[in-house]
Parts: sequence; C-alpha cells; structure tokens
Amino acid sequence: MNTILGAYIIMNIIGLMVMKIDKERARKHQYRISEKTLWLIALFGGAVGTTAGMQIFRHKTKHQSFKIGFPLLALLEIILLVYIYSL
Repeated sequence: MNTILGAYIIMNIIGLMVMKIDKERARKHQYRISEKTLWLIALFGGAVGTTAGMQIFRHKTKHQSFKIGFPLLALLEIILLVYIYSL
C-alpha cells in the first residue's frame, strides 16, 4: 500500500515539474514536451500534479481537452486511491 502512495506522489511531482518545464520552453520558443507525453503522465497517476501545474503556471489553460480532462482524471485518480486505501 505504501508503494502505491509513494508512486502516486512521485508521479504527481513529475506532472507538476513537466508542466513547469513545458511552460518555460514555450516562453523561450524551444522544443516542447508533446501533448501525448503530458497525457501519459496524467494517465499514469500524475493528473493532480499536471492539473496543479496547469493552474500554477497558467499553461494549457485554453485547451479544452486539458482544461476539462486533467481535473476530471485527477478526480478519478483520487477516488481510486481512496477506494484502494479503504479496502
């Protein structure tokens, strides 16, 4: 159980950091992190971090798929985590 929580926390830290890095790259007109990669990080447990990063760094906030998808996925991940720990 602690392994699941640890992996979840790490993935969300990664999600937050990746959103920050991509925002910095966007400002500098550098090579960007693909949207596919951002979604994969969110799908593999980093949705809370990517959602937080989206809000904190004001990144991808105009894209409806991110604006709706990341928070919805974050909610689902939290529900799943609570369910796993309630067993």
